[in-house]
Amino acid sequence: MIGIGIDLGGTSIKSALVDSKKGILKQFSVPTEANKGKDFLLNRLIEVVEHAKKEAPEAPVGVGIGAPGIISLDRKTVSNPPNLLGWDVVPLADVIEKGTRLPCRVENDANLAALGSARFGAGKDYEHFVMVTLGTGVGGGIIFNKNLFRGATGGAGELGHVMIDYNGPQSNSPTQGGIEAYIGQRFLSRYAADRLRQNTSNELFLRFKDHLEDLEPVDLFNAAKEGNAVAKDILRWAGEKLGFAIVNYVHTLDIRTIVVSGGVSRAGDFILAPAREAALSRMMDPFKKGFDILFETLGNDIALLGAGSLAMEISK
Repeated sequence: MIGIGIDLGGTSIKSALVDSKKGILKQFSVPTEANKGKDFLLNRLIEVVEHAKKEAPEAPVGVGIGAPGIISLDRKTVSNPPNLLGWDVVPLADVIEKGTRLPCRVENDANLAALGSARFGAGKDYEHFVMVTLGTGVGGGIIFNKNLFRGATGGAGELGHVMIDYNGPQSNSPTQGGIEAYIGQRFLSRYAADRLRQNTSNELFLRFKDHLEDLEPVDLFNAAKEGNAVAKDILRWAGEKLGFAIVNYVHTLDIRTIVVSGGVSRAGDFILAPAREAALSRMMDPFKKGFDILFETLGNDIALLGAGSLAMEISK
């Protein structure tokens, strides 16, 4: 069985042919060009699906789309997605079905990362786990009994907005002190720049002093691997914040396995080890049994695998 998976991003539209057993067979990418408006982008999505259909070795069973914004419970409508010009409430699945004659469903992109991990990745051997995506922002998805838990209206899993300090910094929501405000990529980079300004002899500061705004978590990771003490300390700080948030997830859901993915997570144990340590230091004893934090090794493919999995589950 083959499904078409699509990851609708602000910069590019990635698509893939996903086999139920083999995973990604082929993948493609085109620029989003969201500045050209809603109608242009909807037509582009139809073209992307049609191209994938032509490349498929057998007829695809459906289309799954990972999208930003709020997704309706029936997985057909996207509301107010950021970075997509002219989109307010769009019946995206119906538009794709009409244009391609394939059944289509839409889901939050972080939720699809969780589904992809459950079907193909680090989470495939677990009945229940929480996926935390560490990228530009912080997102997540909850897998319970091998399926996505979506809440009462489809909005469950906004893990980046779980507060660890109600007087803390602001991110992209009314929530103050949400974990995203600490370890979302641009927020972590801002914190790192402030720390480096206090350590002007540090090699990382000397490398970026004229353009600190370009400093990214991958630069911290590379410096930490080379033994840079300040970079290690910044990543440890980030890992501890993540651990505090994870305590809330575990105490609320009674799910002990955490799978971490996304660009910031590539710092590996420079972040994950202090996250484990911080979580265990504040977790109630009964919840510690079986607790673990895993790194998702499939990288950016995980969301496409989840979108393709969603396409294959439409008819179930």
